[in-house]
Amino acid sequence: MPLYCIGDLQGCNAPFQRLLEKIDFSPSRDTLFLLGDLVNRGPDSLGVLRSLTALGDAAQCLLGNHDLHLLALWQGVRKPGRKDTVQAVLQAPDSPALLDWLRHRAMAMHREGWLMVHAGVLPQWSAAQTLALAAEVEQVLRSPDLKEFLRDMYGNTPAQWQENLEGADRLRVIVNALTRLRFCTPQGVMDFTSSESAANGPAGYLPWFDVPGRATRGTPMVFGHWSTLAQDSGTGRGLLGNTLALDTGCVWGGCLTAARLGVQAATFELIQVPCEQALEPGKTA
Repeated sequence: MPLYCIGDLQGCNAPFQRLLEKIDFSPSRDTLFLLGDLVNRGPDSLGVLRSLTALGDAAQCLLGNHDLHLLALWQGVRKPGRKDTVQAVLQAPDSPALLDWLRHRAMAMHREGWLMVHAGVLPQWSAAQTLALAAEVEQVLRSPDLKEFLRDMYGNTPAQWQENLEGADRLRVIVNALTRLRFCTPQGVMDFTSSESAANGPAGYLPWFDVPGRATRGTPMVFGHWSTLAQDSGTGRGLLGNTLALDTGCVWGGCLTAARLGVQAATFELIQVPCEQALEPGKTA
């Protein structure tokens, strides 16, 4: 049973369909793992959600920052931004069903030896702790407290994990790490000001996957979110620091990338399709 991980769709349904054709995807035989940011910025977020829900259990999806933003719009705790392209989802007759499906997606997964997240993990977190902390957020997303959680979710503080964090502060750090993290200090202090390539981060900060002694370093990881990493090698990063980055900037005119995961840990094959959608070349999601 082939397993495929796919980077950020961000509403690019046409390239997604072409990628499924290229890998000869069969929902009765294969499984997709979507790494979050399913919606927004691209032209057809509604089509993406309808396509994914139609695949049933053959499509296992993570939540990214744009997906959480859509849930916040749905719950009325945020106003649409100038660059948002999700209004069709909110106005669709099947919107309640689609958004209820979205709130039940995962924040992290571990499959076939790979730890999967949208953005990153803090250096102190083991794979087991990452999954446990993700489950805390998943529980509240699926609860009657959804609206209150989304109202309190936004903000950059606390910027560092502490085991004794509670309530909204605790959940905010978990969400920020899993859906927004790019750079942090060796002590795990997060930066949210830079979306530069890995070589051009702020002084004193490292790409999260390069932090020495990272607790997940022995676990192969796959993530999305950071489209400028594709610029480091032209077509996307290879397996460096035991991590594989799959956001290759489809929504910005790059490629949509899938990784066929091998039966042996940390083995993979990349499959890509070009994306004609070039909204703002050089910008990042």
